[in-house]
Amino acid sequence: MKVIGVVGLPATGKGEFSRVAGDLGIPVVVMGDVVRREVRRRGLPLTDETMGRISGELRQEYGRDALATLSIPFIEETAAGVVLVDGIRSDAEVVRFREHFGEFHLVAVESPFDLRIERIRCRGREDDIISVDELTNRDERELGWGLGEAILMADYSVTNDGGMHEYEIRVRSVLREIVGDI
Repeated sequence: MKVIGVVGLPATGKGEFSRVAGDLGIPVVVMGDVVRREVRRRGLPLTDETMGRISGELRQEYGRDALATLSIPFIEETAAGVVLVDGIRSDAEVVRFREHFGEFHLVAVESPFDLRIERIRCRGREDDIISVDELTNRDERELGWGLGEAILMADYSVTNDGGMHEYEIRVRSVLREIVGDI
């Protein structure tokens, strides 16, 4: 099984990267869904604060690679030759995936802060933050989990600083380089 991981700060375009992969027939596993399931299981509100707290608790209880470990069964369940994993947040998760899967490729998605806050305000996800301070705090929280180190471990990098069409071309190019003809 070939696994492609996507890493980046909030609202850089990881979800759009995943959408393009899905449109090409590549199954997508979103690591944040593991946290969302846990939040719902506990009957808590699905907010950025709650998601961050539960993510931290899972990492504290099961280790820095907890979300990777909890995602592996969902990845394997796809039984696909190629799977994309969206939402890597730490270097420990990258190490876990590289150890577990024979072929793991990591793609970093980068985007300027001002575009990221604009995207968050437009996308309307239930657990999104909306202010500059909230995004700054979320960035700091996720960087504290090892996100910066994970980004530095990337095999590929895609910049998302223009229009959607341009970004899709970049994503498809990286996916072709990793997967071949798709």
